[in-house]
Amino acid sequence: MQEFFIKLGKAETYQKLFKEPLTYVAGAMLLAVLNIAHFAVLNGGWGVTSPFVSWGAWVVKLFGVDVSGWNYFSESARKTLANGFLMDGGSIRNVGIIFGALLATLYASQFKIKKIKSGRQVVAAILGGLMMGYGARMASGCNIGALFTGTASLSFSGWIFALCLLIGAYFGSKLLAKYFM
Repeated sequence: MQEFFIKLGKAETYQKLFKEPLTYVAGAMLLAVLNIAHFAVLNGGWGVTSPFVSWGAWVVKLFGVDVSGWNYFSESARKTLANGFLMDGGSIRNVGIIFGALLATLYASQFKIKKIKSGRQVVAAILGGLMMGYGARMASGCNIGALFTGTASLSFSGWIFALCLLIGAYFGSKLLAKYFM
């Protein structure tokens, strides 16, 4: 792709688009436009963690467990489970986010495999991931669904989530620095 821009005499365009990070304002504007488009096209808020519950349910179903009677799954969630992965817009969007992040990292030449420094680092990563996942399910959303979509739709719960997120991040960073660094 770089060769394409260089042939057009636009090497600086390639540098600006693919190598340099977006400014905070440009990133905020891009997120705002994507959020508005999501509301307009899908008639609902942007969320990330709910499809992960479906992913877990599909994996559990592979082992013969019937999850359709579980209280968590509403009628629409049961339809999602019945329709499968490829018919779930949230799952497709999440896969797009994962591959989009990888692609952006590769384009910016920032992909690195880092050496794990200690077992404590592994424990911190596992505990942090489990706590974030549990918290996202307890809050009925993650920082995208509960915070970003909540505040964008002027929901009071989004601002409460933001306050709790800041408090949790403060104490979490103190614990991380004290016990895992």
